[in-house]
Amino acid sequence: MKNGLLIDMDGVIYSGEQLIQGADRFINDLVKSDIPFAFMTNNSQRTSLEVVRKLKRLGITVETRHVYTSAMATGKFLGDQSPNGTAYVLGEGGLLTSLHENGITLVDSDPEFVVLGEGRNFTLEMVQRAVDMILAGAKFITTNRDPSPKKPGWNNLGIAATTAMIEEATGRKAFVTGKPSPVMMRSARKFLGLETAETTVIGDTMETDIQGGVQMGYKTILVLSGIASKEQLSYHAFKPDMITSSVDKIIFPLKWWK
Repeated sequence: MKNGLLIDMDGVIYSGEQLIQGADRFINDLVKSDIPFAFMTNNSQRTSLEVVRKLKRLGITVETRHVYTSAMATGKFLGDQSPNGTAYVLGEGGLLTSLHENGITLVDSDPEFVVLGEGRNFTLEMVQRAVDMILAGAKFITTNRDPSPKKPGWNNLGIAATTAMIEEATGRKAFVTGKPSPVMMRSARKFLGLETAETTVIGDTMETDIQGGVQMGYKTILVLSGIASKEQLSYHAFKPDMITSSVDKIIFPLKWWK
């Protein structure tokens, strides 16, 4: 049996533009040991190549086959649901590229889907157009519901806030394709060619990475280098299979690998 990893990025590999200590050694060991892995990120702005380039700047060398984003999950989902479908998109390069690659035509009127991703390049006028399209019958998709960090100077409103705004204006709930949605958790596993029992998720957030992994039957590792703390574990009805301070402390083979 082969075993592989789905690894969150922000809070696990880096924090903002700062590499988390030991993360480069951890990834280099995975590459040298030929352990299948993919960075699984909810950020839909960047293409996989842009993610690779950011990691390169931080001292980590990987290939695009090591990256799976919520944009990729969204593109595949819509391509499967509606081959040659149409979408009005509030989002940026990674999302636009993925939808195009999966045969979805981007339109400015009468779309089958309205798709929301992260971004700062759309206006309230564009949001209002999206609202009108949803009220006219378009299906509302959002790449994730990650909250804003609620810090002064944060460079965008946050996709959870934008999603909530459109839901309030339309009375329609968005269908979420990113973590912890089974849509992304399952397609990321298949992207690596793994079975359920072969998959381990590493993340720093109980509400996305760990919850998504638990719901899918994957093994989970919570790292405390990002958002989560040990004190928060009691808030949840589920728990990770392992807790560690950072990825640098993870020793392979994992105890549940056969």
